[in-house]
Amino acid sequence: ADGEPTGFDYWRLADEVDLRAPLQRRPPLKPTADYRLVGRSVARLDLPDKLSGAPFINDLSRPGMLHARTLRQPARGARLAHLDEAAVRRAAGRPVQILRVGDFVAFVDESEAAVEAAAQAAAANPDWIRWADVRRIDPGHEEPSWLRGRPSRDRTLGAPPADSDRPGQRLVSAVYSRPYVAHASLAPSCALAEYHDGRFHIWSHGQGMHPLVATLADALGVPADSISAEHVQGSGCYGHNGADDAALDAALIARELPGRCIRVQWRRQEEFGFEPLGTPMLIELRVWLDGDGRPCDWTTELWSGAHVQRPGLGGGNLLASEALPVPAPEPEVADPPESRGGGATRNAVPLYDLPAHRIIHHLLPHLPLRTSALRGLGALPNVFAIESMLDELAALSGRDPLDYRLALLCDARARRVLQCAADSAGWSARGEGGQGHGLGLGFARYKNRAAYAAVVAEVRVENEVRVQRVWCAADAGLVINPDGVRNQLEGGIVQGASWALKERVRLDERGVSSVDWESYPILRFSEVPEIEVELVAPEGQPDEPHRSLGAGECTVGPTAAAIGNAVAHALGARIRDMPLDRERIMAALLR
Repeated sequence: ADGEPTGFDYWRLADEVDLRAPLQRRPPLKPTADYRLVGRSVARLDLPDKLSGAPFINDLSRPGMLHARTLRQPARGARLAHLDEAAVRRAAGRPVQILRVGDFVAFVDESEAAVEAAAQAAAANPDWIRWADVRRIDPGHEEPSWLRGRPSRDRTLGAPPADSDRPGQRLVSAVYSRPYVAHASLAPSCALAEYHDGRFHIWSHGQGMHPLVATLADALGVPADSISAEHVQGSGCYGHNGADDAALDAALIARELPGRCIRVQWRRQEEFGFEPLGTPMLIELRVWLDGDGRPCDWTTELWSGAHVQRPGLGGGNLLASEALPVPAPEPEVADPPESRGGGATRNAVPLYDLPAHRIIHHLLPHLPLRTSALRGLGALPNVFAIESMLDELAALSGRDPLDYRLALLCDARARRVLQCAADSAGWSARGEGGQGHGLGLGFARYKNRAAYAAVVAEVRVENEVRVQRVWCAADAGLVINPDGVRNQLEGGIVQGASWALKERVRLDERGVSSVDWESYPILRFSEVPEIEVELVAPEGQPDEPHRSLGAGECTVGPTAAAIGNAVAHALGARIRDMPLDRERIMAALLR
């Protein structure tokens, strides 16, 4: 009662439930006036442990535990032809065990320092290792422009193709992009595993233990009921990072050493170099304007790799699986359907009132680097493109960007969050810009059916972009815990700003070359802007307040768009490719 433990569980109460009672498909809802807990902020249960030094998975220790590091294939399909094991052991200073299962190699010892020394020495001395069938990467794949024209599976959603002969109308087109992006969790992936009497126990910080068990069973060739998995806190995930791959690493080693707990700790270079990445995207928008400058036909054509290759779809999705003597079959690459929000197509349709719109989706199933789920999937690049185009169209028609958007929106909830964010930011005093100081706006409804979010960003541009303040207004429907919602909105703003300004995976012919925080920078604590969030209460139908819309990812796209539009306002020049770093700024000013 009142949120306090009762001591009861479902099993003790089961006998009190009459399962013969008729099912009420739409039970009456509790009147909002009777709510006592809903809408009140509550203290986070996880913070005391996190602030007082309780262990994350990287700190976990078990009796008799062995430490392990892996030797990765330089590319998928590479085969190990030679390894100088004696040289590795000399570098380790101990007789570390060197386990090999097919082309999967691990260094194992009671001393973590020894296996770390072995892994570092092996990586630094190419004469000790010889790989065959190594595929090289084209460094030009850093830029998403290479996606156009590659083999793809194509489909068109929405209205039939637009007629190219449209008297009295004007065609405006532009191309926007996002490169490969890393999850960039603050600590590298880690997992523990024990194997005893034919059973595995796994400790992992992955996002889903049940899908992980199914995928591990597939990769290991064992029944799913022989594996149990226990979740332990990690330092952030943001989708599908290396956590699940580390779990397979640990399980493979544990099976070779029954009865011992195996702890696999990835290195920073391994995390950046081998985790699944957020796919690059290239987005071309073609918009027909009527005589009043209003969009009357909108085409979004996009090129993208897969956004979801998570556990649960097959053991072939795990990194080490391909190195095994009998790899698990790789599942067919596919994107989430639009009924689940879509992947590349997520937020590809503007929420604005458009007479006709369509999506042309080119799914590239075979990118040179593995891609999977990253927070928001395709929403961030799509919202960045749409909202950038809206600002460009407003400028062409001589309209204020806020007024231009409001004129295209009949959705009252969308209009409220836009107006609220603009009022908080003092939008009416925005000015002409072009002097290094800019104010920009971004808006979206996540998946076009979840929370509404409008973001205004204030930037100062000199050698690089500095976001000074951010105002956000969001309508998430029924808010259970306001502090929790604000945490999600603020976190999305910080991460959206980091993606928009800094993050880009760098490549050389060997693969990922941005393998540390210097070559893959993220937003620093000192660079986080002042953030003001307002939760906008829903209005309208009597039952509307009873619906929670979900706020976890709704601010990342509007934040990137707001920053992009603020930079254009500050410079008087548009940057259409993320990240908006010094290199892009100089190129825009020289155009």
